Amino acid sequence: MSVSERFREVSDAVVVLYTVEREAAADPRAGQVALPGLGSGVLIDREGHVLTAAHVVETADQIEIEFRDGTRVGGRVLASDAASDVALVKIPAIPAGVDPVPIGDSDLVEVGDQVFVVGAPYGLGHTLTVGHVSGRRADFDEELDLGVEFFQTDAAINQGNSGGPMFNLDGEVVGIVSYILTQSGGFEGLGFVATSNAAYEVLFNRRMYWSGMTGILIEGELAGAFNIPQEAGYLVQKVAHESPAEELGMVAGVVPIEILDRTILIGGDVLLEVDGIEISRSTFGRIRNYMSALEPGVEYRVAVLRAGERLELTGVR
Repeated sequence: MSVSERFREVSDAVVVLYTVEREAAADPRAGQVALPGLGSGVLIDREGHVLTAAHVVETADQIEIEFRDGTRVGGRVLASDAASDVALVKIPAIPAGVDPVPIGDSDLVEVGDQVFVVGAPYGLGHTLTVGHVSGRRADFDEELDLGVEFFQTDAAINQGNSGGPMFNLDGEVVGIVSYILTQSGGFEGLGFVATSNAAYEVLFNRRMYWSGMTGILIEGELAGAFNIPQEAGYLVQKVAHESPAEELGMVAGVVPIEILDRTILIGGDVLLEVDGIEISRSTFGRIRNYMSALEPGVEYRVAVLRAGERLELTGVR
């Protein structure tokens, strides 16, 4: 079957994600502003599960998923893994006539294999690009005890493609678009795609915990500058509306400042520990595994530094 025939076969399952999230305004007196976001995804079963990139939905206050016929439905995040940059979103209903697409075995993909990507670069929905797998980039996260693997591809990827599916010539999803390396800001032949096997492992087998929060690890001398009373802390940057982090009571940063050529938000909480596990570079994976393994309804406690005081917060998984 030709690429064009495969494209017609799978295209209805490819979706566009429209998100809204809060950002701190450049002027701290203006508080936070709502900004729109754009990404792609793919429907993989009749239960309404959509695969996308974690960075598209991690701190989104609102997610709308648009199908090819223009139908829009709301979505909620079920699981997310920042290391693999994959997320699982659930929608309540599937438009009539739309069939999900199968997930393929990415271990069978070889460098040199032809692949195609379908997504919404710059909002141009259901755009097809064709290329090859030009490399495999694998790593092993000892703290998470799992492999993190990406395909490198020369299939064109641009803003809005993030979270979109990469297909093999059998019409199976073998990857989820993550990021590009570029000096110009546009595609320069180096795109990276999370493999389908890695995505399935963290999202379905492990159901990695989605907190709805992003932050920055503060350690060493910088931790001392922030008066963090331990080796390291996690400076909260964003918190999604109605996320577990918001329900827990976590406070996001509000004031942008420049530190070491990087813009960060201060004024929010610094996460110190989770159920007695102290934050450090070496315990990140342990904490994520711990939270992912907690049964629904189980209480947990976190310690945060807020306005110079240590506070204890209680949440329910």
